[in-house]
Amino acid sequence: MSKTPLLDQLESGPWPSFVTDLKRIAAKKPQVLDLLGQLERSYQEKITHWKHGGIVGVLGYGSGIIGRYSDLPDEFPGVEHFHTMRINQPSGWFYTTAALRQLCDIWDKHGSSVMNLHGATGDVIFLGCRTENLEPCFAELTAAGWDLGGSGSTFRSPSCCVGPARCEWSCYDTMEACYEITQEMQFDLHRPSYPYKYKIKFSGCPNDCVAAVARADLSVIGVWKDDIRVDQSAVQAYAGGELKPKGGGAHVDKLDVQADVVGLCPTYCMSYDGKTLKIDDRNCNHCMHCINMMPQALRPGTETGAAILLGSHAPILEGAQLSWVIQPFMVMESPYDEFKELNSRITEWWAEHGKNRERVGELILRLGMREFLEAAELPPAPQQVRIPRANPFFFWNQSDFDAEAKGRKYYQTEGFDVE
Repeated sequence: MSKTPLLDQLESGPWPSFVTDLKRIAAKKPQVLDLLGQLERSYQEKITHWKHGGIVGVLGYGSGIIGRYSDLPDEFPGVEHFHTMRINQPSGWFYTTAALRQLCDIWDKHGSSVMNLHGATGDVIFLGCRTENLEPCFAELTAAGWDLGGSGSTFRSPSCCVGPARCEWSCYDTMEACYEITQEMQFDLHRPSYPYKYKIKFSGCPNDCVAAVARADLSVIGVWKDDIRVDQSAVQAYAGGELKPKGGGAHVDKLDVQADVVGLCPTYCMSYDGKTLKIDDRNCNHCMHCINMMPQALRPGTETGAAILLGSHAPILEGAQLSWVIQPFMVMESPYDEFKELNSRITEWWAEHGKNRERVGELILRLGMREFLEAAELPPAPQQVRIPRANPFFFWNQSDFDAEAKGRKYYQTEGFDVE
């Protein structure tokens, strides 16, 4: 009879199973047999058998290692220590086969050989290292040019889409920006100094392929400031069926420009008379739907940069929160000084006012967007207002009424400055 009948059921479906992989690894790594045994016990008893064992790490770093200890060490000695190591990934997850083999060789030597490419934050995840093997593994990784990622109340390893390396829609160099910020924030990445975790993710265009708007405290979404470029002859080719919508990946073979593009525009900023496609770019919110449907006819503008958003998190009580726009447009060019300065103002305000385990978005909800914008030295932007005159973030103080009585005017001007 099998020793893991419940886990065996996970191999019976049509999809590849992690159980099969673990059994394969267990042939050369006996501790993985104990891992399977403890997991089977957890399935039987419907409780976890991992316990919190205190702080564990490598010399000089306060993050990058997540302690894992079994509460059944006598029965499963192979997982008595089973720590997780996070390895900071290259921008865009570009690896050579030599680099991947190097990582695998180091991990085969010092750990369980179980790994995850990649974790939710983006790091390479090494699963299962004994305490006495952490330093030797870390030393060999750093000698080969690798480094630990973030964990705990730190700046987490930033991640990005492939950007201009493979995507024609990218509005800035996401991989360069990700690398620059990673290098800039080494102290915050390796030594916990924040109230809680802090993530930055870089997406090259509003398609947001790394889901930065939902998964990062600070989301950097590529965008353009001028008009969408239109090739009217290509629009006619789509309408006539000569070009396939979405490069042949759409739900239809022949595009109905009015129904499938114009009629689905969320801001109704497009019109089509059967010959000419017109776009009211002042009302375009850069959703990318029309560009995705007709990639050979429409392209982003040439004045490109990024929209900066802040605050996404998924707390248990309030539910998931998407990021708010805090700066509608920022030029993203090396050395990214404007972005670095804004990021510093955000983290300093959060570190000063945030409670333990309070994300920056939760702090904004608690103290208000007005206080945050003043601390970050940002003007309010119309993109922050969902319904005019019904936004709970902004409150008028007596000083505002006094200033208005003395002649101060409140309105948006070019460049989002408030007079």
